[in-house]
Amino acid sequence: MSGVIPKSLEALQQLHSFNVSFNRLHGEIPSGGPFVHLPFQSFMSNEGLCGNPQKHVPACPSNSKKRRLIWILVASLVIFVIGVVSSIVFILMRRRVKTVNAEDEWSPEIAPQRISYYELQRATQGFDGNNLIGSGSFGSVYKGTLADGMIVAVKVFNVQMEGTFQTFDRECEILRTLRHRNLTKIISSCCNLDFKALILEYMPNESLDKLLHSRDYCLNIMQRLNIMVDVASALEYLHHGYSVPVIHCDLKPSNVLLDNDMVGHLTDFGIAKLLTKEESIAHTTTFATIGYIAPEYGLEGIVSKRSDVYSYGIMLLETFTKKKPNDEMFGDLNLRSFVHNSLPDELNKIIDANLLTLDEENLSQKLQCVSAIMELAMNCTANIAAERMNMTNVVAALKKIKQKLSSCYRTTLRHDIRYFNFIFVLKEKSYKVQ
Repeated sequence: MSGVIPKSLEALQQLHSFNVSFNRLHGEIPSGGPFVHLPFQSFMSNEGLCGNPQKHVPACPSNSKKRRLIWILVASLVIFVIGVVSSIVFILMRRRVKTVNAEDEWSPEIAPQRISYYELQRATQGFDGNNLIGSGSFGSVYKGTLADGMIVAVKVFNVQMEGTFQTFDRECEILRTLRHRNLTKIISSCCNLDFKALILEYMPNESLDKLLHSRDYCLNIMQRLNIMVDVASALEYLHHGYSVPVIHCDLKPSNVLLDNDMVGHLTDFGIAKLLTKEESIAHTTTFATIGYIAPEYGLEGIVSKRSDVYSYGIMLLETFTKKKPNDEMFGDLNLRSFVHNSLPDELNKIIDANLLTLDEENLSQKLQCVSAIMELAMNCTANIAAERMNMTNVVAALKKIKQKLSSCYRTTLRHDIRYFNFIFVLKEKSYKVQ
């Protein structure tokens, strides 16, 4: 949305909800009527706006003739504007009620706030290399501490890379509208011609990829299953729980971040696709990570909900075998073929050697659960897209397996299971064994 905010809206005394953040508006923010009490978050990330400094925008240059002309033009359209605004207010109120009733609201401590480049520079100590926690073709991610003490992750985009502006805009659009406990939460953004960054919730236990393939840490079987249930739940929401389907397009362990409680959060929506209600597939020239790409994605550039399911299935195999899909050991085969050729008789040879021990209790039942997980992954990675399960059924199947696996342990509470063998404290790259 672009243009100016009509000053005639000051006459709407009953206007209680108004949010035009993350748009391309310009001009002065009205200062009378309901605008006196509207929070600055209602106008954030509109670089062209000016007005009262309390709204966290620069002061407007004095131009009385221009203001008078704008007032005359707006006044002539006041009846039309009132009708439009009434419709907007009605839609916003309905959306607000829906958000309040939703299970996964943004928590108050990460409510949107405007953050400047200089604040980010201070928070990251000048984007110091010691605060670098990740990097890729998109740019770099830094750990930062804001003035109020909140620890955040600052995702700085490489503005020299082609497509950065579209990637930034797409990730902003998706993250600011989605609400789910297993998706990374956006706190704010910082955007100008030379700098673009997202400020995200910080995840102290880093990524599933780092823990899974580290020599220093070992995830137990219940932790791995819990994390994959978290990821599946996030995907189910993206595919079936939002107003339009969202295709992630780049599912892999490095895009699953873990919080203090080892809860998985799906991140990195830079190449995600939004489908319309009429679409079931889309075409793209953007390719995801080799090894996780569905056959139809790599050959024809087709993406759909089923292509995400395929990537999820590969990630499920990797999580329990601890083998990357493009490992040289497979030769002309791949991870899926390797597992398929080994089931069901050689299950113990393909799963991670640290997953189960021969002398532990209920070994047979636990192996049955792992076998069921492998079979589920085989279904998710079927070569023909139409033969793959949808994420709603995947979540249901995983929860049944989790229930059966939990019964094999005396400790059944989720909190106790997550800390059954280890409590990870990955600050300064260290851990503590309980």
